[in-house]
Amino acid sequence: MSNENPPRTPRTPRTPRSVYRFGTWTLTPDREPDAEPVTYAMQCAVCEERSAPGEDPAAAQAWTFRHAGRNPSHHTYREVITRPWRTWMA
Repeated sequence: MSNENPPRTPRTPRTPRSVYRFGTWTLTPDREPDAEPVTYAMQCAVCEERSAPGEDPAAAQAWTFRHAGRNPSHHTYREVITRPWRTWMA
């Protein structure tokens, strides 16, 4: 047996594993020309049935009258608005 140390392998230089960028984020409704449209729907709070989403809030509201006509005990509804948002770092 030899008392000699085994040969050392060269070390790889250390490099950063992550890069952090600190800044202030901004959040705003997306009003760009290519943004998705804002859509409206109504949902029955009793049975969870929901109108089809659409860009006209009046159409979603009209659905509640049809639904209430078919279901006379359903009096409570939720408005569901889907609005696109965008973020960017200032």
